[in-house]
Amino acid sequence: MTRLFTEFPQRIADVTTQLTTQGIPLTAPATPVIPPDPDNPWGSSHPAPPVDRTTLAWCTAAQMLADHHHTAVERQVLAADALLRELGVRGLAQLHSDLHNDAPIDYRFTRCPYCSGLGEDPTLPDCRDVGCPPQYEFADHPHNCPVCRGEDYQPTWFAEKRITQLDRLFSDALGPGPLQDSWYRRLAQRLRRRW
Repeated sequence: MTRLFTEFPQRIADVTTQLTTQGIPLTAPATPVIPPDPDNPWGSSHPAPPVDRTTLAWCTAAQMLADHHHTAVERQVLAADALLRELGVRGLAQLHSDLHNDAPIDYRFTRCPYCSGLGEDPTLPDCRDVGCPPQYEFADHPHNCPVCRGEDYQPTWFAEKRITQLDRLFSDALGPGPLQDSWYRRLAQRLRRRW
């Protein structure tokens, strides 16, 4: 567990080193105030806050984009800024899905890009930061990862559980009979060997 928590500062250090090498500031400036548009009463005229490029969420977004597009991190700076400004940390889940062609991500089988499958918020916030009810403040409880929502990443265990469910579905679908039973057993044995 200690080794996992040293991974997060290392991820931040790697990305910020690349930014400083390229002369890119570690804080994105706030967007300018836009004058109100009378034709668009729902439009926002508030400036977007500055983005801290040394946070774990920003570094994770930039690294995900750089790895997906096979580019350097500095080419993904503006995209990571936009993601964190518009969607915040939870936007990493949307980004992860977008990079997989809008496929739903099952974090039981896919390692979360933010917490690396830990299931807890890797920044280790306290209850005041998260907004826990006062009665939980002194109870030792984990704060779920905002991206995978605390999904338990255990592909080996869940794969075995899923094969058991498929076995049951196959047997229900095929019904009783010696021919179907032998075919079903051969198929189940092949699937188990692959896992």
